[in-house]
Amino acid sequence: MDGQVASQSPASDAVAIALPQDRRLPVVVASPHSGRDYPPSFLAAAKLDPHTLRRSEDGFVDQIFGQVPERGAPLLRALFPRAFLDVNREAYELDPEMFDDALPGWVNTRSPRVVAGLGTIARIVAQGKDIYRGKLRFAEAVERVEHFYTPYHATLRRLVDETRAAFGHVVLIDAHSMPSQGASRTPGGRAVDVVLGDCYGSSCAAAVTEAAEQWLAGRGYAVTRNTPYAGGFTTRHYGRPRAGIHALQVELNRALYMDEATLSPTRGLARLTTDMTDFAAALGALEAEALTR
Repeated sequence: MDGQVASQSPASDAVAIALPQDRRLPVVVASPHSGRDYPPSFLAAAKLDPHTLRRSEDGFVDQIFGQVPERGAPLLRALFPRAFLDVNREAYELDPEMFDDALPGWVNTRSPRVVAGLGTIARIVAQGKDIYRGKLRFAEAVERVEHFYTPYHATLRRLVDETRAAFGHVVLIDAHSMPSQGASRTPGGRAVDVVLGDCYGSSCAAAVTEAAEQWLAGRGYAVTRNTPYAGGFTTRHYGRPRAGIHALQVELNRALYMDEATLSPTRGLARLTTDMTDFAAALGALEAEALTR
């Protein structure tokens, strides 16, 4: 029945899924960075207070897209925080300086994300402050990957594959937020509200990005593509437009809907929730024929 949503969680406390009663849209929404369940052992190992750690969250993004299942598309959200484990990375992008023991040779230790301190297990929070009091063991990284990363991506893969099988194609919206400080600006000097990342045209058909940009601009948002966020691991890994899988990263300026100092929502949250619900439905209404490359 329209307007009803069935919540479902896999056999893991890592993720939660809101499933529509009827899948009416070839869309999957993922919120990988809005989790707020901080493991006590992680908090004990961190030298930062919980409020500082929370500044790395994509706060309220799961709520902003929380009504999409009522329109007929599933929403996947990570329950664990980004500061604990970042699923928008390869499984093992790790900084060897963070560990007491040597890392296996197959671990990616030199990616730009690792160098910046923002690997699968981050060394710093968004403000550049070190997270941990001491060093970790590689076994801890393995445990986090197996118990959090793997269930998240296994669930996302299943949702994407099921949706493509049902409709012939799928639009994956990878939902994020970005700090307002340092946000890029339009040629007219206005701060950008939304950054669309399609890996410079490789992760989804041009029609998807064009439709997204036009729709958002029509609602009054300042939009740019791929600068400074072109798309992360999820967009690159899942986006296969020739196979009917179109992955688009959506970065929302936090100033639109929250107080970034207190981490509390503002009145803009309600409007943005309505708009993002309509936005997902609009991308789901694209005809399959328009998505050929």
